[in-house]
Order: sequence, then C-alpha cells, then structure tokens
Amino acid sequence: MKLIVQIPCYNEEATIRTVLSEIPTIIAGIHEIEILIIDDGSDDNTVQIAHDFGVSHIVHNIGNRGLGTSFSKGLEFAITHNADILVNTDGDNQYPGSQIPILIEPILNKKADIVVGDRQTSQVSHFSIVKKFFQWLGTRVTIFLTGEKDLKDAVSGFRAYSREALLELNVTDKFSYTLDTTIQASDKRLKLKSIPIYINPPTRPSRLFKNIGEHIRKSGFGALRTFALYKPLKVFVSLGTICFILGMIPIIRFLYDYFLIDSGRGKIQSLIIGSILMSVAFNCFALGIIGDLLGRNRKLIEDALKKLKE
Repeated sequence: MKLIVQIPCYNEEATIRTVLSEIPTIIAGIHEIEILIIDDGSDDNTVQIAHDFGVSHIVHNIGNRGLGTSFSKGLEFAITHNADILVNTDGDNQYPGSQIPILIEPILNKKADIVVGDRQTSQVSHFSIVKKFFQWLGTRVTIFLTGEKDLKDAVSGFRAYSREALLELNVTDKFSYTLDTTIQASDKRLKLKSIPIYINPPTRPSRLFKNIGEHIRKSGFGALRTFALYKPLKVFVSLGTICFILGMIPIIRFLYDYFLIDSGRGKIQSLIIGSILMSVAFNCFALGIIGDLLGRNRKLIEDALKKLKE
C-alpha cells in the first residue's frame, strides 16, 4: 500500500518544517510513504525548506490559485503516482501529523472510502462561540443535503481518500474541496466515515477567508452549486413545488371572490400574481427535467473519465 501525504502551502515557512517532521515514516499496513507539497504561489522560503527537508514531490501553481485548485492538482498527482491512499493536511500545523495512522485506519480495514477528521469543534477552546455555532450549522446543512449522518465536521481539511475515491471525485469548486467532495461522495455512494481528532492552537489567521461572513457566503454558494449540479431534479422540483403552492393561494382567492363574492369581477391582482408564480413553478419543473437529463450525460462522461484515470 502506498500513501501520499499532500500539503497545500502558501507562505508557510514558519510552520512547514514542524508539519513535515511530524509526518510518520512507518505506518502498519503501509509499505511506502511519500510527501507532496502543493506550492500555491508562495513568495517566502516554504519551498526551499521543503527541499532542504528532502521532499522530492513539489507541484507549483503559477500565482495564488486557491485551495480547491491545489487539492485538484494533488488528486491528479496521487492517481498518476499510483497512490492507494491520499491524506490531505494543512501547512499551518493545525492537524498533528501523528494522527495520520488513525485517519487512514478505516480505509486500510476496507470500512470507508473517505475519512474525515472531526475536530470536535464544540470542545475547541480557541474557537469563538460564533465560529462554533456556524461550524455546527454548516455541518447540519451538509448532512441535510447529502444524507451523510456520520459526518461530524463538514469543513475539516484533515481527510483521507482511498484510490477508488480519487478515481471517482472531480473537484468543481475553486474555493474549497471539502463540501464539494462530500456532496459528490454522497451522490456516488462512496462510504464516508468521521473519526475524532485533536488540533493544535492556531499559528496564524486563516488565509482562505477574511471573516466568518465571507466563509459562510463562499462555502454556502459552493455547496448549493455542487448540490444543484449533482441533484438538479431535487433542487428545481423543490423550488417549483414551493412556487406552485404559493401560486395556488392567490388563484384560489381570485376564484373564490370571482364566483362567490364579487359577482364575476374577482380580484385581478391575485390572478396576476398567482399566474406569475405558477409560470415560475412550471419553468422550475422544466429546468429540473433538463438538468436531470444533463446529469445523466455528465455521469457517462465521468464514467469515461474514471476509465481514463485508471
């Protein structure tokens, strides 16, 4: 079994040596361990430190391309270098490397395709109450969208992927890969499992987002976009049903007033509003059908892409 530990980095010279030194060199069940640095346009000594440490695999982005793009490059690298398991960790030393053996154990035991490190955010002392709440809320929404009841920490970046998962997944979100791959895992029936982990105190503010509001906006839109991509019928039929029900209310009001109250005059405003909502509803139903047909075509393309990866 070959394990590749991937570390996306952007100006991590202060912590990258510690991160690299904590990655295990021997793990039961693993015969080969390699480290991959994804340099996302660093302009400090991150790459030089990695070279000095002996890291032989370094992939460079031209400029700062984002976490989603970096993860996608690492995924492609892992496939082409015949990795059986890919572990993603952060370059800021948030996730202790000593927990990698625990993280990959469910994959080694054939009990999971994707393993997510649960940071147990409610117990993390350096997380604010606001951050804890939105982490909880985001996870609940993700569970609602995907049905992955075992998911405990939706945005945790400490994850392990089996080779089957690497072949199946296609990153579509440039901002982040966590929610994107989780939604895809549900659609493709990949087995996802969460395990509790602990994390280190922060070494710097997050560079992925400026504040919690930006994180919610980008993550939320990304998750909804991916969900609509893989579940278009459910999304548009749900929206259409809501508009249909809302449209029926003023139409019933118009009909009631027209035939029973106002001697044939009715309330024309209710008819107009109801007609507009019903029109929107039927357009949503049509979009759902079209999206579902396109989704079937996308599935065939992804199947062909998987064969190509293999």
